[in-house]
Amino acid sequence: MKYIVTLNGKKYEVEVENGNATAVYAGKADEMKAAPAEAAAPTPAAAAPAPAPAAAVPAGAGDPVKSPMPGTLLDVRVTKGQAVKEGEVLFILEAMKMENEIVAPKAGTITSVTVEKGASIQTDQVLATLQ
Repeated sequence: MKYIVTLNGKKYEVEVENGNATAVYAGKADEMKAAPAEAAAPTPAAAAPAPAPAAAVPAGAGDPVKSPMPGTLLDVRVTKGQAVKEGEVLFILEAMKMENEIVAPKAGTITSVTVEKGASIQTDQVLATLQ
């Protein structure tokens, strides 16, 4: 499916096929033919597919430690049964080329770790449980 997208006054022709998109500069804005009305607004087909929701019930008892943003998990610094202090770094999450520390919201014991290093993480995904 082809779309005409305007970005910073330049029009681009975007072709989306099986979730892959390619874009080509289409020339000056006044040289372009008028794009169909549905092409002016992005459609769900042009967006990345939505990730599957995280499990509703975390494994282990206690309060969930959730990711505040989407990203890639670079490091897991805790294991099940480990005692942690409030503010201790539990995970390192890369988001937008920045390393973000996910810290313990309170002192306690890790009752489960639900992710592993290298995993793709979504906002509000449960990373561990803390009791």
